[in-house]
Amino acid sequence: MKYFDELKRSMNFLAQDPRTVFIGQAVAVAGTAMTNTLKDISPDRLIELPVAEEMQMGMTTGMALNGLIPVSIFPRWNFLICAINQLINHLDKVQVMSNGGFKTKAIIRTGIGSERPLHPQFQHVGDFTEAIRSMCTTIEVIRMEEPADIFPAYEKALLRDDGRSTILVEYGDYYGEK
Repeated sequence: MKYFDELKRSMNFLAQDPRTVFIGQAVAVAGTAMTNTLKDISPDRLIELPVAEEMQMGMTTGMALNGLIPVSIFPRWNFLICAINQLINHLDKVQVMSNGGFKTKAIIRTGIGSERPLHPQFQHVGDFTEAIRSMCTTIEVIRMEEPADIFPAYEKALLRDDGRSTILVEYGDYYGEK
């Protein structure tokens, strides 16, 4: 399978679980390459948000605390950086701060921006995988380099029963290259 096709298959798999909801920018309306991976998802499962990344991550945590499994989409790492307070100080630490009393499972989808055929400049192509991985106590960060990596990573994120959230990192350039 191709990289894009595996992402689309994974999103359709996630949508089969009634607890999942997809939130973010360009989720219900066109705007990024990630939008195309959600075309088969029912519109009532897509929550379009304005450019307000910290609010989005706060909503993600709230939804997870209430038993939903939010699939929170930040098209590029550079945008997810704007939500770092909510990600590191709240979503990642809920289980630790509550002595295991609260467990949240959220799926955070982000990407390393595409540089080909047009370079969008450096504020859109960052890869902060290792930096974020080093800051997280409970969140697992998985970089998906090959098409074969994608479905197992999303399956793990959805089916895990350890109360941990997962950040899944994709490569924008691979949508058309692999």
